[in-house]
Amino acid sequence: MRWETAIRMRAVLIAAVGFCLVASLHGVAQTQALESPQAAIARGQAFNGSWVINESLSDNTDDAVEAAIKKAGGKVKRRFLRKRPEDFYRGGPAEQELYDRISYDDVLSIAIDEPELRFEYADNFVRLFHSDGRRRRTTANSFYEEGAEDFSFANWNGDTLIVESRPRDGGFTLETYTLIENGARLRIEMQLEPDAFGAAVELVRVFDRVPAR
Repeated sequence: MRWETAIRMRAVLIAAVGFCLVASLHGVAQTQALESPQAAIARGQAFNGSWVINESLSDNTDDAVEAAIKKAGGKVKRRFLRKRPEDFYRGGPAEQELYDRISYDDVLSIAIDEPELRFEYADNFVRLFHSDGRRRRTTANSFYEEGAEDFSFANWNGDTLIVESRPRDGGFTLETYTLIENGARLRIEMQLEPDAFGAAVELVRVFDRVPAR
């Protein structure tokens, strides 16, 4: 009956190995479950702080707007020897303010406390949104007290933050935020599509981190 004993011993050995494997996998799963929230928190916190535009590394917003106008078949007014005023295309209907804030403001303050994200621009213009599928209103000054709303959504692709917005005019924005140079700079790729525009405004803006005091 040696063969029966051998079979029983082999079965016990297989069961023991299987148990150890399951226990090991369970331990890894538990570790990942514990690490994931911490990793998510650290990932978001890396973006937190105050940022100021680096004009030399950023695309000119007015140039990007003119490129979109031409792409849509429109014409740009010739100025001959006259210099184009700074922020020439900024301004317009109140429902398009979000586009201006994203593409023209020179300062940005980020506070991420997953799943909530708070972006503050110049003049106390605030975007409050989430990365867990919820929609939140962008709020700014008295205009929003009258019921008008923008909506923003966020999700992560690794360490890259992707923000999608639906401004009040019915248009669309797609912003991709990436930390570069060991977190010293913030690179933002933008695709802005106002409802009345025939082509998207595409540009890259780079911000320098403001040292904490």
